Amino acid sequence: MPSPTYELFAAAIKARKQIACVYDGYPRELCPHILGHKKDEEVALCFQFAGKSSRALPHAGEWRCLHLAKVKDAELRDGSWHGGTGRSQPQACVEIVDLDVNPLSPYNPKRRC
Repeated sequence: MPSPTYELFAAAIKARKQIACVYDGYPRELCPHILGHKKDEEVALCFQFAGKSSRALPHAGEWRCLHLAKVKDAELRDGSWHGGTGRSQPQACVEIVDLDVNPLSPYNPKRRC
């Protein structure tokens, strides 16, 4: 059974909405792109465009892999969709892809947006 956080991230992907949350004690603003599992943990590949983290966030934002069990106070919000300029290598964050915002996903997601 998916967690409430997992369901919230799935809703964000389907509606292309931003998520504001706290992760590892830092406030983050992000757009989730890929959702699924890695080693039986719920994970999401997200583009973080604002907020803070333990590493400096580049001005243009950065791709982040989030373990959803560590996400706190998550909420959907309206705003521009962010995705960066792409990834130079295949993602390794999500092993079993359940949902991918990319309609041409090479990861064979279980569900389509």
